[in-house]
Amino acid sequence: MLAQNGEEEAFYQLIEPLQGQLYRIAYVYVQNENDAVDILQQSMIRAYESIKQLKEQHYFATWMTRIVINCSKTYIAKRKRIESVEPAELDLLEGASTSNIEEELDLWKALCNLEEKYKTVLILRFYQDYPVKQIAAILECPEGTVKTHIRRGLHALRQQLKGAYIDEWVKSVESSHR
Repeated sequence: MLAQNGEEEAFYQLIEPLQGQLYRIAYVYVQNENDAVDILQQSMIRAYESIKQLKEQHYFATWMTRIVINCSKTYIAKRKRIESVEPAELDLLEGASTSNIEEELDLWKALCNLEEKYKTVLILRFYQDYPVKQIAAILECPEGTVKTHIRRGLHALRQQLKGAYIDEWVKSVESSHR
């Protein structure tokens, strides 16, 4: 792979189609545009410097996602600040009517209040459309653990929201991801 030989253009060609997705992952964690851009840049530098460790090119997206998640967690640990989230900026409300926006915001706030392990798997599964197998690879844990965290995270969301629309959302998302 040319990128592993230090060719910047080859690395850029690998990273370019992933930038939007990686930015959204960082934004979900830090909930601030400028911080998400900083994390994305830091992640790209870290990836470029350590790309020789990547054994197979087809795992680049998984590897890069793991780097962004780790950089985001490190950033949060250092900063310890949380700002309000505007999910509309993430295109999470694509196609949503204005009557659904309030429900989506409630859902988003509840998601942000979940334990880190549940929030991470739910975001990767339902907002980034990663299959369970790929989430397990990104988080370096067994598929069974990912499935358990998804199930427990959805249960925690139901407990927080206790509204009918969470059940509708879960059913729609689960059916679209089978």
